[in-house]
Amino acid sequence: MIRVVLADDEALLRRALATLLPLEGDIEVVAEAVDGAGAVAATLQHRPDVLVIDLEMPGVDGLGAVARIRRDLPEQVVLMLTRHARPGVLRSALRLGVQGFASKSAEPGQIAEVVAAVHAGRRWVDADVSAAALLDDCPLSERELDVLRETGQGYAVAEIAGRLHLAQGTVRNYLSSAMQKTQTRTRHAAARYAREHDWL
Repeated sequence: MIRVVLADDEALLRRALATLLPLEGDIEVVAEAVDGAGAVAATLQHRPDVLVIDLEMPGVDGLGAVARIRRDLPEQVVLMLTRHARPGVLRSALRLGVQGFASKSAEPGQIAEVVAAVHAGRRWVDADVSAAALLDDCPLSERELDVLRETGQGYAVAEIAGRLHLAQGTVRNYLSSAMQKTQTRTRHAAARYAREHDWL
């Protein structure tokens, strides 16, 4: 039996998956969460075989929740669900060690198969998501994307430096370069531009 924590802010979808996944495979949903903070708490409490988590949730999003979980449970197996094939997100998720990336529009049977696959140690990325990554035209470096992501969360330069373990001057350089590449005047505008182009 594969023990799963299911985190999704869409109540209808979360309840449907909680009901249908056990019918599609040897899966037991041990806990549900409605946001990123709840996903962190439930995962640390239950230590599931697989965390199935929505990418886009209020407050702490899926990536933020996985980053927090990784600090205490570095080997936690994660399957991320999303509606959008955003290459920047795929890169970030893979960098965090997320083993699976599936579309929220997939049939419950397919999601159950992916849960079993990542539990068995395999990596699985939805074909639409991987195709989008191949077509990626993002001119920003990984570090520039990192600082823009933190900027988008509302952190100041000093806070970004602390969170990414960089010098403040280095953060400013990355932000300046990102603003130049996106032809924007402020770091917040650069972050917004990157998000609108699905780079974050």
